[in-house]
Amino acid sequence: MTDAPQRVVPLTSDTETKPTAAMREAIANAEVGDEQKGEDPTVNALQARVAKMLGKEAALWFHSGSICNFVATKVHTQPADAVIADFMSHIIRAESGGIAMTSGVQVEPIETERGIFTSEQLDAAVRRLSTVPVPYSQPSRLTWIEQTHNFGGGSVWSLDELTSVAKTSHDRGMVVHMDGARLLNACVASGVDPAEFAARTDSLWLDFTKGLGAPIGAVMAGSSEFIAKARRMKHVFGGAMRQAGIAAAGCLHALDHHVDRLAEDHENARRLAKGIQGIDGIDLATPVPETNMVFFDVSRSGLPGPAFLERLAVLGIKMGYVRGRIRAVTHLDVTSGDIERSIDAIGRVAAAEITSPGRDGSSTSAY
Repeated sequence: MTDAPQRVVPLTSDTETKPTAAMREAIANAEVGDEQKGEDPTVNALQARVAKMLGKEAALWFHSGSICNFVATKVHTQPADAVIADFMSHIIRAESGGIAMTSGVQVEPIETERGIFTSEQLDAAVRRLSTVPVPYSQPSRLTWIEQTHNFGGGSVWSLDELTSVAKTSHDRGMVVHMDGARLLNACVASGVDPAEFAARTDSLWLDFTKGLGAPIGAVMAGSSEFIAKARRMKHVFGGAMRQAGIAAAGCLHALDHHVDRLAEDHENARRLAKGIQGIDGIDLATPVPETNMVFFDVSRSGLPGPAFLERLAVLGIKMGYVRGRIRAVTHLDVTSGDIERSIDAIGRVAAAEITSPGRDGSSTSAY
């Protein structure tokens, strides 16, 4: 039996968000200028607002989070330096080896369960790189934090965890950079002000194209000296723009209207997890999601993950496949009704009620 749902439920990632009608209006009405020359008033307003929100001296607009990571690494390190990060960090698994190419650094990975490591694990990683004699040892320059941690299940670094790791890093003469793509999800979930998290870092950035729902944009913040160097590297990487205010206006709108509502996404993720918890063949990675991500294993259903996803797609449910598990990510384009549809669809696929379309468009059996 094949269903024909009215719409596809977009749970693959929160990057699937579309700008709302109100955001589109703000974009259309944006005052603009030459961003590359520092003359775009909307970009300048956004930079000032993010710097104040994060308690940093200055901030800089970028078109994406990945280029923020490339630029930050370039500013903070020299070629052949070591960056220490969780082994499933975005810079290792989802940025095409970009920092190796652009900065010539090596990443020393720390293996964790949730993407969050301890000061003891950080110290051990530093020792691994420094126990051999000079010139064979490698200097550790940069500690990498991801907040929330994507492939760790949307996990949140607590303020205490971050404070401890940052202290060890600074005691070792290293700097701390935060990939804050979903920082505001962490703030909403934990109740911690973004400036408190930011105070433990030397640089960090905030993405607007995920749960905040803007189509383009990220802003990185730090000291005035760091941002001055970052601005030059932004030009080196071809990241300067012209009338970028049309994109920055969407980001400002998101700060005004889409931050508090992130709690709805977290609640929808919890409802999804609770709804599928009792389904035979489904094993949740985390029974109660910390933010807006639900990871679950379907191997006991008798179906490989990709085949399970194909059958969900027959019912109009889109999810992703990460680290051998299915990932569902809630966001502002996912309604409570979509969650109920998704729970029902997962149950039907796990019960082998749904077939998968064949290569020629025909239907194939579930087994």
